[in-house]
Amino acid sequence: MGTASSLVSPSEVIEDAYGGEGGEACEIPVEVKPKARLLRSSFRRGPRVIGASFKSTGSVELEYAAEYERLRKDYEIFRVSKNNEIASMQKKEAKLDEENKRLRAELQALQKTYQKILREKESAVEAKYQAMERAATFEHDRDKVKRQFKIFRETKEKEIQDLLRAKRDLESKLQQLQAQGIQIYDPADSDSDDNHTTVTTAGTQCEYWSGGVLGSEPSMGSMMQLQQTHRGPEFAHSLIDVEGPFANVSRDDWDAAVASLLQVSPHVSQALWSNTVRCYLISTQETRAELQTFIQTHSLRLQRFCEGLGHFYLNVSFPEEKAALYAAERRQEIERSSVCVLLLKSSVSSCVVEDVEEAFVKTPDSRPLLLYLRTGDRKGEKEEVSTLSPSTRDLLERVNKADKSAKLKVLDHAGSVEGGAALIFTQLERIIKQELLGLELEESGAVEEREEEDSGDVLWDLHDEQEQIEAFQQACSAASRFSFQKYVDRLNDMVAAPPPTPPLLVSGAPGSGKSLLLAKWLIELQQKHSPNTLILYHFTGHPLTTSTDPVLIIKRLTVKLLQHFWSISGLSMDPSKILEEFPRWLERLSARHHGNIIIIIDSIDQIQNAERHMKWLIDPLPANVRVLVSVNVETCPQAWRLWPTLHLDPLNPRELKSVISTECVNSDIKLTKDQEKKLERHCRSAATCNALYISLISRLITQSRSSWTLEKTLQQCASCQDTVSLYRLALKVALDSLSTDQEKHIMKELLCLVCASRNGISESEALELFPDLSFPALTSLLHNLERLLIITYACGLIRFQHPQACEAVNQEFLDGGKCHGSYREKIIRFFTKHLSTNNRVTWRLADELPWLLQQQEDRSNLQMSLLNLFVSQNLYKRGHFSELLAYWQFVGKDKCSMAIEYFDSLKEFEKTCESEQSMSRLADLYETLGRFLKDLGLLSQAVAPLQRSLEIRETALDPDHPSVAQSLHQLAGVYVHWRKFGNAEQLYKQAMEICENAYGPEHSTVARELDSLSLLYQKQNKYEQAEKLRKRSVKIRQKTARQKGHMYGFALLKRRALQLEELTLGKDSADCAKTLNELGVLYYLQNNLDAAKMFLTRSLEMRQRVLGPDHTDCAQSLNNLAALHSERKEYESAEELYERALDIRKRVLAPDHPSLAYTLKHLAMLYKRRGKLEKAVPLYELALEIREKSFGPKHPSVATALVNLAVLYCQLKQHSDALPLYERALKVYEDSLGRLHPRVGETLKNLAVLSYEEGDFEKAAELYKRAMEIKEAEPSLVCGKAPSHHSSSGDTFSLQSPALPHASR
Repeated sequence: MGTASSLVSPSEVIEDAYGGEGGEACEIPVEVKPKARLLRSSFRRGPRVIGASFKSTGSVELEYAAEYERLRKDYEIFRVSKNNEIASMQKKEAKLDEENKRLRAELQALQKTYQKILREKESAVEAKYQAMERAATFEHDRDKVKRQFKIFRETKEKEIQDLLRAKRDLESKLQQLQAQGIQIYDPADSDSDDNHTTVTTAGTQCEYWSGGVLGSEPSMGSMMQLQQTHRGPEFAHSLIDVEGPFANVSRDDWDAAVASLLQVSPHVSQALWSNTVRCYLISTQETRAELQTFIQTHSLRLQRFCEGLGHFYLNVSFPEEKAALYAAERRQEIERSSVCVLLLKSSVSSCVVEDVEEAFVKTPDSRPLLLYLRTGDRKGEKEEVSTLSPSTRDLLERVNKADKSAKLKVLDHAGSVEGGAALIFTQLERIIKQELLGLELEESGAVEEREEEDSGDVLWDLHDEQEQIEAFQQACSAASRFSFQKYVDRLNDMVAAPPPTPPLLVSGAPGSGKSLLLAKWLIELQQKHSPNTLILYHFTGHPLTTSTDPVLIIKRLTVKLLQHFWSISGLSMDPSKILEEFPRWLERLSARHHGNIIIIIDSIDQIQNAERHMKWLIDPLPANVRVLVSVNVETCPQAWRLWPTLHLDPLNPRELKSVISTECVNSDIKLTKDQEKKLERHCRSAATCNALYISLISRLITQSRSSWTLEKTLQQCASCQDTVSLYRLALKVALDSLSTDQEKHIMKELLCLVCASRNGISESEALELFPDLSFPALTSLLHNLERLLIITYACGLIRFQHPQACEAVNQEFLDGGKCHGSYREKIIRFFTKHLSTNNRVTWRLADELPWLLQQQEDRSNLQMSLLNLFVSQNLYKRGHFSELLAYWQFVGKDKCSMAIEYFDSLKEFEKTCESEQSMSRLADLYETLGRFLKDLGLLSQAVAPLQRSLEIRETALDPDHPSVAQSLHQLAGVYVHWRKFGNAEQLYKQAMEICENAYGPEHSTVARELDSLSLLYQKQNKYEQAEKLRKRSVKIRQKTARQKGHMYGFALLKRRALQLEELTLGKDSADCAKTLNELGVLYYLQNNLDAAKMFLTRSLEMRQRVLGPDHTDCAQSLNNLAALHSERKEYESAEELYERALDIRKRVLAPDHPSLAYTLKHLAMLYKRRGKLEKAVPLYELALEIREKSFGPKHPSVATALVNLAVLYCQLKQHSDALPLYERALKVYEDSLGRLHPRVGETLKNLAVLSYEEGDFEKAAELYKRAMEIKEAEPSLVCGKAPSHHSSSGDTFSLQSPALPHASR
């Protein structure tokens, strides 16, 4: 029997149990019916069906029933459990709802509490800020009151001194009149007060401005005598009124001489016209091949070399066939040229002869000259000479005759054209490096690496300084056409007013001549000022240029102030701190300065946010400081209008006629009376009668005759009612003067590019931007525009002369400035191409490209340009710190993200560095980044790049290389900011040791490390060690200045000497003898003692012949020769000459004359140096007597003479005679200078030494303690105290003794 499980699947093989063959099973359909029905049917039907069984059917039913029961029970259990869970969950949900409600209530309560606390916090913070503001206001008011009180005290002291001086002058004049037999009416003998007579001498007015703004030019010999600690009346009357400039030789006067001549500014090469090496090339048809080869093959190397040093290079040449068309341009280019090169073979043309006459014959000493003579293939001098034409031979003879100083360099060449061009390049390169740029060459001919200017950690842009010099020179040349004498006199009167005086305001309309007036007054001031007067000036340019950046302006003025005291350490580079600290620097340095400080700022309203950044002008100025500013009337801030003002009025008809007639006479033009009256009627309004309008209209009259008639020009000018419209007319005149449309198009494009750029366009850049433009055409165009006062040159760049000219170009060609974008894009493409092609970053690219991208608001490309590490390095190293920060802020980066960007760029650049040169550049980049981050205040991030720079230099160069010292110095600066003084001291000492081994112990870099160590010791209150290092640093700097000339002072002295040599070629005269004397003094200051002796001896001999042997000028020459012999240690000759000079001055001059005191002092010093102390005593006594008569018994200079005499008595062991002199000097110092003045401390120290020698140890200890207290209480500058002119000049002596005990015995 089978069951359902025995059924088989279809196609399954079934084996026969009996061995039969298998067969295939068939599929049998089966119908399954309900079980109960199945049972019933089985009982009804009879026979049993095969395959069905009762037993199997019942078992199936039972199984299903059991399964059903089991499932039902499981379901019931599951249902009950789930119901229980649901009930439990509902209870939990109810409980959570209650907890949620409770927490919500607590949250609301906490929120209310938080809001309450937040309001209380905000109120507390606001109260804190208000308290801080009140405290700052109180501090500011307190400082202002202190300054006002100080100024009031100084004013009263000076009034007293002036009254005493006037009294002495009156008494002296009275004695002179009585000696002449003139009876003076005494008002005391009269009963009436009506006849009151006052006797005064000329030039002895009682005025505040000591040193005399209106006085005569000082003598260098008077400088040491004038350099007293107290700024009293002796500044006003000394040798200034007696002797001319550079009158007396004194090595101790060098510091004041340099400061007086240079005003302490960086060196700007005077051999270059507007920062450009202009090589004027004169060639013939026969030497054109050499010229073309030189220009195409070699000049690019010279251009790259000059651009690497911050200069432009330009080849100036006019083709021989077109030279006649550019006669005026050729003369102008020769005048501006830095070097002239003449290429000759056999024949010359007339134009070549004209150029050679101008450059080689008329002015052979104005510039280096180079003559290239092509001799062909012939050998031998006779054959060479025979190939020259008569005109060429005659020309060479004249050139040879004019070359009296043998400066002409001649190159004879008989080889190939390429060899000749290479020869010219080699010699020209040497001239540029050695004579024009002042670089030193090694024996091999290579350039010795030039040391960076010793400016400490202060970064300076020479281009900014040259821009200021050129702006001043251009204003001076333009001012010569106008008479501002009435304004100059009023400026002198305003400056001479007693303090306190606010800044003086020079106001006027645009173009009224404010800059010209300040330049003219500044010239007269420089000619007449005292050697102790420090003059600082700044001329602003276009509002978008760097000359209007307030941070750069204030930093420049601060650096000049600090350099005047031989150190600029401690100056912050943070823009906000620079602006904040300037008033404090000015106050501190003015208190230490033994003279006057004059600050002149032109067009101050053009400075960005002038009123906010120039707040120091509103505060009271120190008593010896005067500030002059010029401003447009329309843009003058309201707060400044209350200052004393000098307003420039329009020109009167007489001045108008004078300017126009002078211009017409120079151009051979004569105006009719009707035309003159028409011009006069037109120029009556304020807008048409200012200096600029009149200058421009006179140029239009003389320039437009080539294209317009005179009547048409006058008619067109009459329609212009302001300067801008007149400039637009000038642009039309310039366009009409051009012959072709291409030239007109180039002129428009060039002016638009200048207008769209930041600082202008250079000539070499213009030639690259316009490939079809030849140099003669460019220089002709620029010459014409310059004559029309449209453009000018500044720092080698083409710029607009006045803002009105720029505005005219905007209106005429740029649709009011709407088209700037396209021209800026053109300049951007130009500089971007240069950056990608040459892979070099010049100062021009760094100045222009980021600024242009910022103006175009192209932030992505601006960020890419800043991440070019050499662009950022160029900006930072030139001091454009605030500008670099502004670019990053514009991009949207903060300090930290900016630092990360730089680090990433440096790491990428480091992967490409393999050579030693590239590793050196990498070290420079790391150092620059470290310094930049340090200045930003990111000290922790600054350490890593500085350490990396140190590692690279020690590995790639040498551990003892000077560059390693530079890295150590910068790293030590970070540790100083961190107040890790021990680490900083170790690094500074290591850097100083490297510098001493590399350069010697008296190099300027050693002085820099000494300054840094001195500052470090001051911060640690180690004042004695700091003072010792500071004195050594000052001594090194002064010696360096004496040998080299501080900031290249000898360059100016040599130029002055050459000018004076030309004046000594005439007949014997007093003026010629005076010039010879000045020339001797200048050569003396240059350490050329042989030349100095020759000129001083000639001066003495000429004066004895012309004036007689007993004249005071002869005494001056004797005095100078004596100083010269003393310098050579020829003391016997010096003593004899001093005695002769003293004898003459005793017989001729008054007993109290300053010149007599001058000779007495130097002769006494010579006696003292030679050990003749007894002979020195009467001289010092006589000098004391003269000072008492000149200045009164209570003047500080009298106390100085008392101290000198007391020191001499001590050296003679006459202590009893020295003691009362010291005590009297101490009382005078305390009464006149105050009890805490350094001079009081020095005198106390000398008294302490004297008491110690006498055995009075208690008194010595007490005096020494007082002296040390004064020294510690003295307010010290960050850069250290200013050097004492007395200690260096020998005018004040101090006793030297072993250290005194600190406790009494």
